[in-house]
Formats: sequence, structure tokens, C-alpha cells
Amino acid sequence: MRPTDLPLVRTVSAPAVHPDGSRAVVAVTRPDLDADAYVGQLWTVPLDGGEPRRLTRGFRDTAPRFSPDGSLLAFLRATPDGPPQLFVVDARGGEPVPVTDRRLGVTDFRWSPDGARLAFASREPEQGRYGTVEGLGAGAEPPRRVTTWRYRQNGLGYHRDRPQHLFLVDVPDVHGEPVVQPAPSVEGPAEPRPVVAEPRRLTVAPVDHGAFAFAPDGRTLAVVAAVHDGADEDLRSDVLLLDLADLPADGEPKATTAVGPGANLAVHAVELDEDGALWLLAQDLGPDGRDFVARNTALYLLEGAVRADGAAPRRVTEPEDLDLAGPLVLTPAGALAVAAVRGTQQLVRVARSGDVTALTSGPVVVTGAAALPDGCAVVAYGDPGTYGDLGVVDGGSEPRRLTDFSAPLRATGVVTPAEVTVTGRDGYPVHGWVAVPDPARHGDGPHPTILMIHGGPFAAYTPGLFDETQVLADAGYAVVYCNPRGSASYGQAHGRAIRQAMGTVDLHDVLDFLDGALASDARLDGERVGIMGGSYGGYLTAWTVAHDHRFAGAIVERGFLDPETFFGTADIGSFFGLEYVGASPEAVAAQSPQAVADRVRTPTLVVHSEDDLRCPLSQAERYYATLRRHGVEAELVIFPGEDHELSRSGRPRHRLQRFETVLDWWERHLPVAR
Repeated sequence: MRPTDLPLVRTVSAPAVHPDGSRAVVAVTRPDLDADAYVGQLWTVPLDGGEPRRLTRGFRDTAPRFSPDGSLLAFLRATPDGPPQLFVVDARGGEPVPVTDRRLGVTDFRWSPDGARLAFASREPEQGRYGTVEGLGAGAEPPRRVTTWRYRQNGLGYHRDRPQHLFLVDVPDVHGEPVVQPAPSVEGPAEPRPVVAEPRRLTVAPVDHGAFAFAPDGRTLAVVAAVHDGADEDLRSDVLLLDLADLPADGEPKATTAVGPGANLAVHAVELDEDGALWLLAQDLGPDGRDFVARNTALYLLEGAVRADGAAPRRVTEPEDLDLAGPLVLTPAGALAVAAVRGTQQLVRVARSGDVTALTSGPVVVTGAAALPDGCAVVAYGDPGTYGDLGVVDGGSEPRRLTDFSAPLRATGVVTPAEVTVTGRDGYPVHGWVAVPDPARHGDGPHPTILMIHGGPFAAYTPGLFDETQVLADAGYAVVYCNPRGSASYGQAHGRAIRQAMGTVDLHDVLDFLDGALASDARLDGERVGIMGGSYGGYLTAWTVAHDHRFAGAIVERGFLDPETFFGTADIGSFFGLEYVGASPEAVAAQSPQAVADRVRTPTLVVHSEDDLRCPLSQAERYYATLRRHGVEAELVIFPGEDHELSRSGRPRHRLQRFETVLDWWERHLPVAR
């Protein structure tokens, strides 16, 4: 894969399955270099093995969901210059009908169980901001008065003045007469007819409202929002139950608190079952509500939640070794969820009793799932040969593939990394992968080798097809990458090993894995080695080159480099550094790449995004300036208009330019040819 092959990287959404189990609909999205945007449409996929076909032709159509009776399909549609809006279309095909016209778009939605209404989430801008007054630009808006710790989000910016609320709207008649606007007459212009129905706002608290779900009888809507006293001081969530059975003529519906701050949970997904029980995916944050470091997500159950008020849910799964993620899908046999296991993401079913059944195994990365009437499931997933495809889970160890959206990408030439486990200096097993260039193009080596370090730190590399690895291997580099202590998917103890000890065992693990790979594989050149990483990977790259001077070059991307100034400048600065490196000046300095930047001798490329609020640009600027001050060959590359997600979801042209920047640096400091 070359950088110019980026448009062949196709990702798939979570599938929507028709109630009769005959077909699934999925959104397929790709970066388009000409449009410099992400484009994609909905595809219908027969579950009997027939050929997939394109269902819609919008600029970017995503998030499909069938109505409960399967007659309609709702989805989000974005235009080149407009945010996503909610649309519905006859499930057999036809012209989509708009449901919303929200200034800031729609982020998520759910069908009511009777199919007559749609609940959706959308940001509500404060009057006078974000274009609510024509001709009043952002620079002319009144000042913001900040009284909270958290008031900006990476990729969004200020959010307290545009909180996300829930709305309820009637489903339009997709077979009705289209709205025709009246022409002006001698009396003057006519009043325009509304194209979409006016939605009813359901929430009022001036905070973001997150995951939500209807009760099966449609009388209750559960929603996650931190509305408790002191919510700005902790990371806890509340789960509110909105009473839709008797909506007042105006004002908000009655709300009760099903899960409050006393449960010490950060809730990520909610569902209500036929018995009125509330199912949650959540993390236990400890008594202070802030201990988030490497806290695995567990499944919780609150029986009779519709009638409860602040009760404590029962934990169903053991989080020490099992880390769950959404989607949360309820079935008669239990809840479907995704379990992170040694870098993979497996579909599991959890019974009410807590028994866990693995439905997939092997080198798969499940990203979405939907249940089938026969008890099987349809999943969106990746593996070493696909960036994203659809498959059926029906008893086999790996999904039975229904699509092959990555075939054009594989045709460019991709390599399959080898899974490797290295025993570290203290006997700890370090798990990861080694990718080696295609010998038909680059010979048998030895190849210059790049140690690549992931972000997080509570994240993980996976066995799935990965553009970063493939571009480097295509250019002739061997790539070594692992999940050191601090990573996710190996249990909480593995993840919490670096809490207030960053740059200790994690440094040992990545270097030991590199040394083990070099010693065991003659195709890797131990005399020509580079190192790179982003976010936490940028942190550990910068930390490593201050302590180990073997590397021909380094690339530090969007790094957490200066914990001292991270506090008060990053969108997570009020808690992240305090939990990960501690609060005392001595502890912070002992784990700070900025504090040891004067020891670096390795030529270093610092890459950062101008609008990064997760690791602000000042992190990179100060680090780069210190390197230059001490005579290190260093360059700083800043991408305008991008945030922390540049390499994953930045503008396609910027992603291409980033790859070109990376390859140019390695060509100069770690050339493939001797």
C-alpha cells in the first residue's frame, strides 16, 4: 500500500439487519483525495451470500437503522458543506425524505418501538453563537465566561455553549405528497412551507447527553448524562429515565435517576429489556470517581430500573480480565458485546447469570454487531486481510465473510504481520507483531527497522489491516510493534502497571520486544533502526530517545510531552496527568519527556496538529524548541485545521501529506538502500 492508495481504505459501519433476517445494510466510507473529504453510501447485503449492491447515492450516508417493522430505513446524510441530518427512506428503495434540518446536525438516533417516532441527539447552540445570528462571525461573538474544568473537546472545540440534547420527532410519510414551496404573488412573497417537522426537545440540563435507548414499550427513554452535583469534579455518569408516557404540552418530561453518582460508574452504553431491566456497559471509577486508568469496562444490570430511583446496579462480568465495549445488543439469550482480548476484538454473549460465551476467535477485530432472528449475528469486522467487511457469526471461529470491500486495497500488495511474543528482561511476556517487506520487491533483507508505539496508553495494536504498517512495509521498512504494559486487552493489572510510573516497564517492554525481534529474525537490520509513535506513543518515543541513543531517527507525533503544562491546556488536562503521572513536582518531572529533552541526541521530526486540544500544540512547540536549543537536528511540521485525529480521520489530503512527510524523513535518516 502506497500513500496514494488511501482512497482504497474502506471502513464499514455497524450493520442494520432487516427484521426478517434476509439482509443487512451497512455504510461504507472512504477518504476521497479529490473531494478532500470522506464519502460513502449505504450498501444492502443479502445474508444468503448474494452480491452486495449500493443502496443510496448521497455524499456521505452513514448509521443505517431499520424501523421495527422493517418497512423504513433511517440514516444520517451529510453534504459537502453541511452536517449530518436524519433521513428516512422506504426500505425497498426510493427517494430519501429529510427528517431534520438542525444547524449543528444530528449525531445519533433511535426508532421508537412502534416505529412512529425517532429520538435523536443534536447540539443546541446558544443564541448569538455558531451562526444563529446572520452576519455575526465567530470573532464578533460575546466573550465566554468559564466556570468549569472541562469546557473544550478535541475535534469539537467549545461545547458548554452548545450542549448535546435529545429530541423527539414524528416519522414523515415517505409516500406522501412532496412539499412544494409557494411562488410569490402580487401580494408579495409567500411564507415558506416547512420541509421537516418541528422536533420536541426532551432534555434541559445544560450538559452533554450521551448514549440513549427506548424501553421496549416505548414509554421510557434512558439517557446517559452527568447531572449530579460536582459532576465537573469527577468522571461519573448518571442514567436518567425520561417518562414519555405522559408528555406535558410544553416543558420537559418527568425524569428519574436510575443510576446516580453513588455507583461510581462511567457509563458508555445503555439498553432496556422487556422486563424493565437496565443493562449498562460501564467502568468503576472508585470512591473518588476519577480513577479511570486502565479500568476495564464491565456489564452491569439493574433489575426493575423503570421503577427504581438511584439504585445500585449489579455487576455481571468481572472486569479484572474482561474488557467489554459496545455495541450493546440485547437478545433472548443475553447481551452481545465486544471483548478486547490480546489485541483482538471478539464478539461475546453474556447471560444474565454472568456466563460469557465467545462467539468469535482468532485474529479478528469486531467493530459492530446486530442480532439475527435465529440467534446468530452479523458483524462488521477487520482482520489481516481487510480494513472492514461484513460477516455472519454462526458457530465458526471466524465470521463467514459476506463482502470484500478491501479487495482493491489487497491488490496493491499488502503484507501479513507475524505474531510474536518476547520474554522481557524481568520475565514478562511482551506480545506484538513484526511486518517485513515483500521479498519479491525488496529482497530478503536485512531491512531497516522501525519500532512503532501506539497511543493511549490504554489502547492496543490489533492484528487487523493497518495503513501505517502497510505504507512503511511497502517502502521497504520492517515494522516492529507491540502492546507493552499500560496497553489495553491484557487485563487491568497489565494496564495499570504504569500508573504514576510512566516510562518505566513500558520503556523496557518496547525495547525488549525490539531486541527480541532483531535477535530472532535475520531479515531485520539491528544496525539501522528508527522509532516513532503518536500521542502516548509520542510520549514514549520522546522518552526513549532521551535514554537510548541507538536510533538513526525519531518521529514524535501529537505527543503528551510536558505533563506540567498539560494541566490547564488540554481538554483532559484536569484529570489525565494527575492520574497517570501524579501531582507532585518531583513525580511529574521524573516522568516528563520535556524534563529530559536536553539528553536527546537522535534527529527528531515533531509532527503536530494546529487545533489539537487533546495534546495541545504547545506540547510540541516547547519540546521542539528545547531540542533545537541543545543542538539536536529537529524539524517541526504543523498541520493547519487538524486535531488529535489527523492520522486516523484528518482531511484526506493532509493524511496523504503526513505519509509523504514521514517517508521523506525516513528516506533522509534511515534510507532503505545502504
